[in-house]
Amino acid sequence: MLSCLKNACCLRFLQGTHYPDVIVSHRPEVILDTSRMGQDVVVVKNGRRLCGTGAAVANAPIVQNKAYFEVKLQTQGTWGIGLGTRRTNLSKVPLGYDCEAWIMDQYGQVKHDNKVLSQFGTAIEEGDVIGFAYDHETFRIFINGTEQEPPCRVTTRGPVFPIFYVDEGAILDIQFSTFYFPPPEGYDRILLEKSLI
Repeated sequence: MLSCLKNACCLRFLQGTHYPDVIVSHRPEVILDTSRMGQDVVVVKNGRRLCGTGAAVANAPIVQNKAYFEVKLQTQGTWGIGLGTRRTNLSKVPLGYDCEAWIMDQYGQVKHDNKVLSQFGTAIEEGDVIGFAYDHETFRIFINGTEQEPPCRVTTRGPVFPIFYVDEGAILDIQFSTFYFPPPEGYDRILLEKSLI
């Protein structure tokens, strides 16, 4: 083996060899799911902007222990952001009036099953960024990087999806990666199940 290295015969086979360009396949990403959305809601900007009337969910559930996503409020109106199950009715807004979704609305109220679970005092204005950190027990809400108190408990069995609704002219830009503010320590973007392995 030493003589092989001395003569560099191990590398001679590479001389003059041309390798074809390597084609990297598109890595799937988390976006709004256009196959599961309300009838009158519109998804644009490569699955990242929501407008019209209705709700949409992400194309992947939250499966890892700690996940984070953000929403930038582009235009005020009636809107909500949170978590929902597969059974959430995406054509009937506002959400949060049944047991299938946990939603923070434009007033800073977190609703589930027609009950207000929490109320945040920070007024949310156009241009503000709302962050959501979820760990399968609670979700924490951040406005422009500042955590709002208290966190909300989520009691569900089975997968939940990030869910968003708009009405009355509201426009939301959703960020599942490349965040405006750093996620809390230990939290990361939503991972697709294949990328957890």
